[in-house]
Amino acid sequence: MNKYQEAVSAIRVDLPSRPGLWDFVRFATLAPSSHNTQPWKFRLGDDTVDILPDFSRRTPVVDPDDHHLYVSLGCAAENLLIAASACGRPGEIMVLTDENGHALIRVMLGRGERRDIDLCAAIPSRQSTRSTYDGQPLSPDELGCLEESVNMSGVDLVIMTDRAKLGQALNYMQQGNGAQFEDPKFIRELKSWIRFNPTAALKSGDGLSGPSTGNPSAPSWLGPLIFGLTANKTSENQKLAKQIDSSAGLAIFIAEEENPEGWIKVGRAFERFALRATVLGIRHAHVNMPIEVTELRPAFADWLGVSGRRPDLIIRFGKAPAMPMSMRRALDSVLVSA
Repeated sequence: MNKYQEAVSAIRVDLPSRPGLWDFVRFATLAPSSHNTQPWKFRLGDDTVDILPDFSRRTPVVDPDDHHLYVSLGCAAENLLIAASACGRPGEIMVLTDENGHALIRVMLGRGERRDIDLCAAIPSRQSTRSTYDGQPLSPDELGCLEESVNMSGVDLVIMTDRAKLGQALNYMQQGNGAQFEDPKFIRELKSWIRFNPTAALKSGDGLSGPSTGNPSAPSWLGPLIFGLTANKTSENQKLAKQIDSSAGLAIFIAEEENPEGWIKVGRAFERFALRATVLGIRHAHVNMPIEVTELRPAFADWLGVSGRRPDLIIRFGKAPAMPMSMRRALDSVLVSA
């Protein structure tokens, strides 16, 4: 565990006094991704960084249309923009199409006034905190700051704090969770991304590690057996109930356009929300079950009042201590030549 913590800390050191594109990419890789798959590659130009989808790291069961993958790319792009802006390199984003028809992101950096310094400082400490929270409501000022952080054209945000509504949302989460844990393909895919001990997480540099998810360490041969015995629909639904009961509220992100460009915008908007929450000492975690189960998604959208649209992210938030950080792959493994 000591080696794991040393590696995690080394990834999250502050930017140097004179950072280059390599440093901005390192901060980009600290973005969240589904199952911590890190489905991105980066191509450096003179004053540009292309962020490319890495389809070898898809999760086709939980994310068959690559929605989560492109949301993750949006999160990474926003981290890169914020880090560069805080160092006097404000930038702009273009969504392009490669020769195979896949969307990619081009970040073009310039020179200008330093901005988003506090959000940049929060990038190394932002985490998806999968624990129970303290159950206390946020202040109106805190809720206002979170809502104001999502100022992205093409993305709508619903903040939900009413306890009765949260209970209704939990019902959809438990329905989705039940469907997923009754699907052998979902279980196999999830297992493939769990790192059951710090050594395994260090070796792969990715995945859901025991330390970051609050689960005890186990040998790699034993972990899958324990998971099969203890993780099931009933136990996970009980855990969900505790998590939602302890949360201050939910934040639900909805793109105007249901395509990779719209999903990238959702990722960018969510990352700003997550970093503002980190600045305020507020934790967050994904609870996307109702939108990951295709058959359940329309009913959830109807209940939410956005019939005919696709809710993109469901995020719970509240106050809690930090948990151990997750790993990231070495930069050499995510950089590609021009």
